[in-house]
Amino acid sequence: MSGGPADGAPSYRVWALPGIPEVQQGDDLAKLIAATEPGLVDGDVLLVTSKIVSKAEGRIVEATDREAAIDAETVRVVARRGTLRIVENRQGLVMAAAGVDASNTPAGTVLLLPEDPDASARAVRDGLRDALGVEVGVVVTDTFGRPWRNGLTDVAIGAAGVKVLDDLRGGTDGYGNPLSATVVATADELAAAGDLVKGKASGLPVAVVRGLPHVVADADASGDDGARAMVRVAADDMFRLGTSEAVREALNLRRTVREFTDEPVDPGAVRRAVAAAVTAPAPHHTTPWRFVLLESQGARTRLLDAMRDAWIADLRRDGRSEESVAKRVRRGDVLRNAPYLAVPCLVTDGAHTYGDERRDTAEREMFVVAAGAGVQNFLVALAGERLGSAWVSSTMFCRSVVREVLDLPDTWDPLGAVAVGHPEGAAPPRAARDAEAFLTVR
Repeated sequence: MSGGPADGAPSYRVWALPGIPEVQQGDDLAKLIAATEPGLVDGDVLLVTSKIVSKAEGRIVEATDREAAIDAETVRVVARRGTLRIVENRQGLVMAAAGVDASNTPAGTVLLLPEDPDASARAVRDGLRDALGVEVGVVVTDTFGRPWRNGLTDVAIGAAGVKVLDDLRGGTDGYGNPLSATVVATADELAAAGDLVKGKASGLPVAVVRGLPHVVADADASGDDGARAMVRVAADDMFRLGTSEAVREALNLRRTVREFTDEPVDPGAVRRAVAAAVTAPAPHHTTPWRFVLLESQGARTRLLDAMRDAWIADLRRDGRSEESVAKRVRRGDVLRNAPYLAVPCLVTDGAHTYGDERRDTAEREMFVVAAGAGVQNFLVALAGERLGSAWVSSTMFCRSVVREVLDLPDTWDPLGAVAVGHPEGAAPPRAARDAEAFLTVR
């Protein structure tokens, strides 16, 4: 009984290529591979470990400079835990330590990734065409960890003559269901297959895959985009940052937005922001936050009309001119033009009463601070949802009106209103603030 595939069943072979010598700076990898008499044929794919590419290209530095090398190769820190850094490197790859590696290199040295892995792959492919007269694909591979998964695997960091992605969108599956999101990472699958036979410590840095000619692109084909095409652009990356970095980024994104588009706001996103808000610290294990969500245009209009009338009456009592009154009322347009409003409120259930003005005042201030922390959480979480917001204090000046219009308990104190929506245009650069100017150290 045969243990091979049935006649006509899809299959391929993958094997490690023996005979590659220790690679030195300046070596021509294509000539080294050709010298092993690999028996390559058109349609084969070579999987070349990035380490030998780096050695041939002289991407070697002293080990004492490893941290400096990581810094130099880093474009953006994605996440940091202790001494471990996950970063985006100059090749656009997100990986540990920017790919600076101390394995399979002489003691006292570390290897950097190739400067341009796609160009490196093209050089090997072109060299093999010249030396052996074959049209092959070349994938430069490196070892990655992966989010949510234990263990390492090889992936493609450079490619030439290979269709790195197989876009199946617009087709159907075996049951006729439409495929709307399926893009297969073909080059990564090839890299992982090669790693099974190359190993990490066996001294076999090159593997060959045969039997998949459909993944090999013509030298000048439009499908030969290189492995760079596999790097997800920032706008499509839902997991661009680590936890602490995401918090800092959301804090930086939290800006006062005064102009919004007409795009509706997802109520679920606002509720997720409320869930973040109520994790704020509070005194005596209390929960001093309430959020009134005005999701209908009618509710927003009724509230803002009543607030406007109360504000105009206050301003006229202050002796303001009609021009001054109109100018100040226009400041409330940010609330009226927003597609969504939230009114955060303070409740002091659980507050202690001491019968002493000083202590009772301090007690209320603790609750106000806790409510403010909840509002800050809310605004930052909205920014994390890519929603703009503007916290406007106006409801604090007509609390009884707000309670009446919104039918709220007398114990709820409105703490302003938050306009929510999708920002109209990018926010201007934030003015830099020197944190040292706000510090006093004793």
